[in-house]
Amino acid sequence: MPASTPEHATPRAPSPAGLGRAAAAARRAEAEEASAFAHPAVPPDVTAAYGELPDQIADFYRPRVAPGAAPRPAPLVVLLHGGAWRARFDRRHVSPFAAHLAGLGFAVASVEYRRGGEEPQHGGDGSAYPREDPPPAGRWPDTLDDIAAAVDALPALAVRALGADSVDPRRVVLTGHSAGGHLALWAAARNVLPPDSPWHRPSPPPLRGVVALAPVADFASAIRLRVCSDAVVQFLGGPEHVTARLPHADPAALLPTGIATTIVQGTTDNVVPPQVARAFAEAAALAGEEVVEAVLDGVGHFPLIDPAAPACAVVAEEIAQLAW
Repeated sequence: MPASTPEHATPRAPSPAGLGRAAAAARRAEAEEASAFAHPAVPPDVTAAYGELPDQIADFYRPRVAPGAAPRPAPLVVLLHGGAWRARFDRRHVSPFAAHLAGLGFAVASVEYRRGGEEPQHGGDGSAYPREDPPPAGRWPDTLDDIAAAVDALPALAVRALGADSVDPRRVVLTGHSAGGHLALWAAARNVLPPDSPWHRPSPPPLRGVVALAPVADFASAIRLRVCSDAVVQFLGGPEHVTARLPHADPAALLPTGIATTIVQGTTDNVVPPQVARAFAEAAALAGEEVVEAVLDGVGHFPLIDPAAPACAVVAEEIAQLAW
């Protein structure tokens, strides 16, 4: 048993080696983020509305086929972008990833939704995001209203936007990154919501599965770790609403779903730490549901949506495993 330490003892200073490792990790994370945002935004083939409000739209990317190959209806990947549910981050930053998936033969719908704070302050052109104090995260209940409406509408809307020869609405996979990973897991769990929830579904949604990328999947651990500057508490409307709203919004409380679920998580993610995904997987196991965990050693938060990163190939393969 280790000896107790007097309360007045001076904390041990980090060793030079430890400081060096921390600095190297920070530089690696910065390089990963810069690479992910270095790609220019890719315009969609079609943009269509799933509601009447400006943010209730989705960008559609047509599946690419090899020259000379006959087109066939492709699985639909519904992509939910991240950004801590804050308006400064919109779907443009994942447009290179959406186009990459389309290049691999998927039909893609990249969803916009209402978020918290001011309008985006970046042009989706790879420039750095602003670093001032973060605005509020999410808009309760608007963010979840939009995700529920979008996921319900998109299979038919994708067929209208891209054509029946391009989209197979029976093969829908949800994927999302970071806060978008939370939204993907939540959308797949609406049949587990309390019956009095406005988003409750009587049966599981018709999905082939969910691939959640570094998701904010367990709200209790994310709150404890103060993920994204306390974004979860803000998303729920403030500390006074956390207890009442957790059962309606926390994926770890909405299990089992009956939907095939894969989590892709980097071990060096310093934005949404791996403990958050691990807590969700443990909650799923306790509920009798197995979650596939694709753990990528030495990978941070942003390579999962970076077409130039090897991690992105892993993501595409996990989506294909469910889609086909």
